Amino acid sequence: MTEEKWQDIKGMAKDKFKILEEKTEPLELKTGLTETQEIGTKEVLVFQSPIGKVKLEYHVKPVVLERKEHYSRRMGATANTEYVLSNNEFVRRMEAYKWEDDQWQKIDSSSFIQ
Repeated sequence: MTEEKWQDIKGMAKDKFKILEEKTEPLELKTGLTETQEIGTKEVLVFQSPIGKVKLEYHVKPVVLERKEHYSRRMGATANTEYVLSNNEFVRRMEAYKWEDDQWQKIDSSSFIQ
């Protein structure tokens, strides 16, 4: 999905439906037991539609070029993962969810992409 297509979908949702929540969050990648690395962003749009409450998430993160595992065989030592990320290539995807039975259920997002 392209940035332009996401902006079109977001604009259409804002025009047609009541927006309940709109925010941007960081995407984090777990690199160890307690360590995380911020790698991208996630835009979240929640709105009320005829099928109920719908949440759209748009993820933008760099392509992982290489993954290195750092560990030792000593007792008590922790393992770390190092990711080499691209500076100019990004992965963009959209996920759609519907509020059902007090939790978000994933739905087919192709209905939003026409």
